[in-house]
Amino acid sequence: MLKASINLIKDLKKQKRENSSLLFLDNIKIIKDAVNNGLKPKLLLAENEDLKVIDGCETYKVDRKTIEILADTKTPQGVVCIAEYTQHTVKKPECNFLVLDRLQDPGNVGSLIRTATACGFDCVFLVDSVKINNPKLIRSSVGTIFQNKIYSLTMEEFVKLAKTWDLKLVMADMDGENVFEMDFTEILGLVVGNEGAGVSDQMAKLCSYSTKIPMKNGVESLNASVSGSIIMYQIANKNLKFKE
Repeated sequence: MLKASINLIKDLKKQKRENSSLLFLDNIKIIKDAVNNGLKPKLLLAENEDLKVIDGCETYKVDRKTIEILADTKTPQGVVCIAEYTQHTVKKPECNFLVLDRLQDPGNVGSLIRTATACGFDCVFLVDSVKINNPKLIRSSVGTIFQNKIYSLTMEEFVKLAKTWDLKLVMADMDGENVFEMDFTEILGLVVGNEGAGVSDQMAKLCSYSTKIPMKNGVESLNASVSGSIIMYQIANKNLKFKE
């Protein structure tokens, strides 16, 4: 294990501020999941020389203060992995997929990506939504962002692709059909709208129909990640293409 120089640490601090494509991962499980799913680490910082996280990765010893400065959690696990996240080349979905319309809460987005991956959804489109390298998003996804194909697009870009590919879209909406009474036997994309404003007019025009979760006692809506997850599981359960 090499000892990190002052210049290296200064450079990393600068890159953390300025390079939005770099990830600073400070959770050992997430680091291992990321590497196992193809993420190429640039280097690893560790405060304990006995800490073995990634074989073959250039590793530098640093003090606890440096770990805390570069990490994104209040209680990091004594390690920071620096890696560059490269977005997948956008391709037409081959099975069910998720579309997030202007979602800004990284916790919601990370949870929805986690559920989409668990339900076998082919990819996730982040349309004018929070950035994929957001630390809270990565943590709430529990590393599943590295298992799925995530595309960050503008509304204009997504609308163009949706029309070109003739995508079948269904949006989560309180005025829609009861999700538990619907059949899902074709490839489709579930659209989950912004936490406060719901699905945008531009996105709604692309949707063939809408679906809802029936609720009692005057409750108007559920958290975006909760409602999106329930609908995804129902689609996966009904869709003939979903297999364990």
